[in-house]
Amino acid sequence: MSWLRIKELVRKEFIQLFRDKRNRMLLFVSPLIQMLIFGYVVNYDIRNINVAFLDYSHTYESRSFADAFTGSQIFNITHYLQDERQMEDLLLRGKIDMAVKISPDFAGVIRKGQTVAVQIIADGSMSNMASLRVSYTMSVIDKFNRDKIRELYPMQMNYGRVDARVRTWYNPNLDSQYFFVPGIVAFLIMLLSLLLTSIAIIREKEAGTMEQLIVTPIKPSEFIIGKTIPYIIISLGQMVAVIIVAIFWFEIPLVGSIVLLLFASCLFLLSTLGMGLFISTISSTQQQAMMTTFFFIMPFFMLSGFIFPINNMPEVVQWLTLVNPLRYFLVIVRGIFLKGVALDVLWPQFVGLAVLGGIVFLGAISRFKKRLD
Repeated sequence: MSWLRIKELVRKEFIQLFRDKRNRMLLFVSPLIQMLIFGYVVNYDIRNINVAFLDYSHTYESRSFADAFTGSQIFNITHYLQDERQMEDLLLRGKIDMAVKISPDFAGVIRKGQTVAVQIIADGSMSNMASLRVSYTMSVIDKFNRDKIRELYPMQMNYGRVDARVRTWYNPNLDSQYFFVPGIVAFLIMLLSLLLTSIAIIREKEAGTMEQLIVTPIKPSEFIIGKTIPYIIISLGQMVAVIIVAIFWFEIPLVGSIVLLLFASCLFLLSTLGMGLFISTISSTQQQAMMTTFFFIMPFFMLSGFIFPINNMPEVVQWLTLVNPLRYFLVIVRGIFLKGVALDVLWPQFVGLAVLGGIVFLGAISRFKKRLD
């Protein structure tokens, strides 16, 4: 193996990449823009729930019940309705997220010290959001019940109870950005590295420079390594850039070792870049390479645990996730960012990335042949 030939191929690849102004935008500006967009858009935090009230009681108690929602600073009462047809129309059009229906005997039943039913109707078209909205609603109702009991029975009441002292480690405020932003870092690096390398060899063929490489003494392994090194350097630079944005813009704490994170990134890139080069060797045109890349990106994303827990997937699908490098890298990124864990905890993920990367990279080398067909 000649490192001189590899060095010259790396230099040629850099010149070819930076010659096109569009590539400069893709390499440096695109990951930062996507990081900012995804970092703000992808989250499950609920800050504004639009509610409509259908109050058949029109009493002090029913107004107090409505005030309990407005006082939470999460609910926004947008409509006071007159009949159920209005409620159905607003839910159908997506104008409100929930509707609260108060019966005519609401105040009378409460004054008797009895339990009164209140109907809560939530838009379940987005089930994850609906469950969170219902959970917030139940907490408001629970607080209203406690306040109403103190109002009706002002005497001191002592009784045994269980006092839960809840502590949430690694994400005290349960901010969804703490969960999503480290994952977005991993996803962006995978997306960009796959897209760039999947057209690397095809570009040589379409530009007519593949004939020149064929007549040189460069070996297939040297060619693949020379093609990979520039993208490793660029991807690591992108990784550092998006990590800086995550830490200083989104204020995500990096508790663990930045060196260990960069080492994990190199192993991850071994898989993604090798896979991109493999796609490039089996494709005939850049369009075909791009389509094949997107065919892989979506399954990788869905089966990585980025949004959906792997433990909730069918057992057969869980086995499929073992060949997904993004699955291992997500555990590493979140573990280093939020928990500060080291190699003694994350070694299974590092081994998984190393094995996958080695197999894919060797496959790309064995698949590449110095010919035009």
